Amino acid sequence: MFLAMDTVFDQCSIAILDSNGQVLSSHTETGKRQQTQQILPMIDAALSEAGIRLTDIRALIFNRGPGAFSGIRINTAVVQALSVAHDIPCVGVSSLQAIAQCAYQKYGLPQVYSALDARMQQVYFGQYEIAVDEQSAHSIMQPVLLAGSESTEQLLDYDSQTEANFPIVGNGASLLTLNEGQVCHDDVWPDAVVIGQLGIAQFMAIGGTEAAQALPKYLRNQAWKTLKEQGKA
Repeated sequence: MFLAMDTVFDQCSIAILDSNGQVLSSHTETGKRQQTQQILPMIDAALSEAGIRLTDIRALIFNRGPGAFSGIRINTAVVQALSVAHDIPCVGVSSLQAIAQCAYQKYGLPQVYSALDARMQQVYFGQYEIAVDEQSAHSIMQPVLLAGSESTEQLLDYDSQTEANFPIVGNGASLLTLNEGQVCHDDVWPDAVVIGQLGIAQFMAIGGTEAAQALPKYLRNQAWKTLKEQGKA
């Protein structure tokens, strides 16, 4: 069994899935103000509904970002704490990959640009294409190296244009300038089920990590620090 969670997409979402990605329990509460109060009771409720205990969980899967800093901190901290307390490996999943996977499931798009509003006149951005996971035989959106970069994720300014004409998905899609004929879907919003499905495929392929290596991905340097830590008044 696998426990997946997301507090990055302005929600608190918990799911328990089996090794085939079948959902045993799934609940999502929208809004981000109560995430710290919601997440542990929601995990307890999901375990109870699935009829299992934390000791039955093979891996803890979480949205490692990029995205909302407070949301990343919350699910990362919970995963690390549960991992240490119960000796369970962790699996971090990219928020941008989750958006791409959700777009594939919803619209059948085999190749997309994934864009998540990063505020400060920028979006988090990545490119993904479908591939069949050898372990599970499931179709999984895989990251593509971005043109002129050694990374699969980057910050892009509002109103930027993409190199190719692939569809743009995610709530940052409408913040970019579309090429002629290019379409966007800004209504793609993954939950913990999608995070879990991606995490299971990753775990089966390369395994998990210990709590100390279950690290968040912010992309924006320094922005996760307090104003005092950044040297600002």
